[in-house]
Amino acid sequence: MSGQTICGIDLGSRSVKIALMRSQVEGEGLEILRLESLDTIRFYREYGRKQGEKLGVDFEALGLPVVDRLVSTGYGRNTLELAGGETIPELKAHVLGAIYQTGLKDFTLVDLGGQDSKIIQVRKGKMIDFMTNDKCAASSGRYLENMASTLDVSLEELGQYTDSPVELNSTCAVFGESELIGKIVEGFSLAELAAGVNNTIVKRILPLLRSFTGEVLVFTGGVAHNRSVGKLLEAGSGRKVVVPKEPQFNGAIGCCVEGKC
Repeated sequence: MSGQTICGIDLGSRSVKIALMRSQVEGEGLEILRLESLDTIRFYREYGRKQGEKLGVDFEALGLPVVDRLVSTGYGRNTLELAGGETIPELKAHVLGAIYQTGLKDFTLVDLGGQDSKIIQVRKGKMIDFMTNDKCAASSGRYLENMASTLDVSLEELGQYTDSPVELNSTCAVFGESELIGKIVEGFSLAELAAGVNNTIVKRILPLLRSFTGEVLVFTGGVAHNRSVGKLLEAGSGRKVVVPKEPQFNGAIGCCVEGKC
């Protein structure tokens, strides 16, 4: 006999993350059945349909089965409520996802997404403090994508460089491109330039961490796939950095955890 099937949807600014999970009949476990990420505009255009004041999701077109529970969160949560489901706060979803993925109850969550960032202090499994930034993309995946494009490398290759970073001081994602081009003209190597980009992300996060105590950082969001940022964050903060198996799907997984409760 199978347990409930739960769908968690994280409506991000740049991508929509979907987690399909099944609860166990006995015990408190959850099994991940499927994870999928779609461009946000494509998701709304191809799989969303208005149902009164809510947004219906065409699960059949997505190739998803009928689910027992649907829980959503994310960037669009204040304007789009999914039909047939419930909505939870973004911070709660990410805390639940991090606890599920790491088994930790005491940590500081650093989530760097497509174009926003979140820092959340968690103690005994509860959020006690937080800081968010969705006004500037300088510490986000969008910044890394722009810099990788300027350097003509993939995001995967960008994440391989850590040593001898060139100094980049612009705190704006747009002006950062101009500064990076200037460094290219000066003759710095690709390795130095890419390491500089990764280091710049960390330099912007470290001052924000000063008011958050604890020995462990749980690093989530799409930027967590950049291994060099994780290494530099660990070195700069002096704290252990834990990257969950599915950092980019953390919010969607957290929705499923909420759906089991």
